[in-house]
Amino acid sequence: MKKNPKKDSNAEIVQTTEKKATFVKRFFRWIWRHKWWSSLILLALIGGAIFLFIGGKSAKPEYVTVNIVRGNIRQVVTATGEINPVNTVSVGSQVSGTIEDIFVDYNSHVTQGQILLKIEPSVLQASVDEAKAALDSAQSQLTLAKNEYNRNRSLFQDGFIARAEMEQSQATYEQATQTVKRMQSQYERAVTNLGYATISSPVDGTVISRKVDKGQTVAASFQTPDLFEIAEDLTKMQIETAVSEADIGVIKEGQNVTFTVDAYPTKTFNGTVRQIRLSPTTTSNVVVYTVIIDVDNSDLSLMPGMTAFVTILIAEAKDIWKTQNAALLVRNFANIIPDAPKDLDPKNHMAILRDGKVIYIEYTKGLVTATETQIISDQLQKGDKAIVGRIGQSTSSAATQGKRRGPGPM
Repeated sequence: MKKNPKKDSNAEIVQTTEKKATFVKRFFRWIWRHKWWSSLILLALIGGAIFLFIGGKSAKPEYVTVNIVRGNIRQVVTATGEINPVNTVSVGSQVSGTIEDIFVDYNSHVTQGQILLKIEPSVLQASVDEAKAALDSAQSQLTLAKNEYNRNRSLFQDGFIARAEMEQSQATYEQATQTVKRMQSQYERAVTNLGYATISSPVDGTVISRKVDKGQTVAASFQTPDLFEIAEDLTKMQIETAVSEADIGVIKEGQNVTFTVDAYPTKTFNGTVRQIRLSPTTTSNVVVYTVIIDVDNSDLSLMPGMTAFVTILIAEAKDIWKTQNAALLVRNFANIIPDAPKDLDPKNHMAILRDGKVIYIEYTKGLVTATETQIISDQLQKGDKAIVGRIGQSTSSAATQGKRRGPGPM
């Protein structure tokens, strides 16, 4: 009788599967009966793996470093301000009336004494005529009083009239004299006011603002109305910038200034600090002081009212050692470097990584900016790096623990 090979093969597969299942069941049953030992073995394997792949890589600590390089450093103060002419004259009117003619416009170049505007003079002319008539009348009264006084004085000397009558004519003559003087003053005032109807430029310059139009009425009853603004010299401008009280102590007259304006984003302009005004201003609870910067505008590219983004140069050092400010945040070397000397003060010593070795150098700070600090030391070499932390430990942690171990800077 022939055997069925396909049937025998299926039977063998079934037997093999049953054996594997039985083995798995026995294995897990053994694990369950010895679960505590199994857990310990598993933890030991995990710990060994962690040691091999993390802790066992290198016994040598790895440090976080910051480069120390040679270069230039600039200590500056930044601010914004408005560009204006050095001297701007507001031209107003001392008399009221209707504007009859305007002879200049925006951007007109004017000279001193040039007529800018005329106010309709009929009312002012009438005042002059009235004052002239009053003066003529007073002069006539003075002539009459003078003749009468001279006549009475002769009669009194000859004994024909009493002293009282002579003195009365004298008083009338003196009053008439004072009346003439008063009328003369009123007449001169009326003539002067008539002259104010013609408004002239007080300086040579450029009209940068015209605030009235022909036919408009100006009233000078309570205050002088402004008619024009004249910039005396547009080739010389100034920037009025506000500097906070935290920075004003380093600002000095004569310091160099660079600035930019939005109109010329690729161009840098130069200026000089001319004045530091002592009058403070409080803006959003911040005390600021006005600093005046002189600017040469010979090419007339800068216009009044532009906003300038100012950089005031306080100090500058070239070709020096410098590093990021983060390199100076270390408060305790022992918290970062295992074998660091305990008597080294991070205030005047720096841990350097040079050719894979840690060395300590003495240094002093130079110029300090918002991001960089000048390092003054004759022990630095090219390629040195300042140690600021260790892999797995933050610089802030080292700084905090350093403060706990010893008193911080006062």
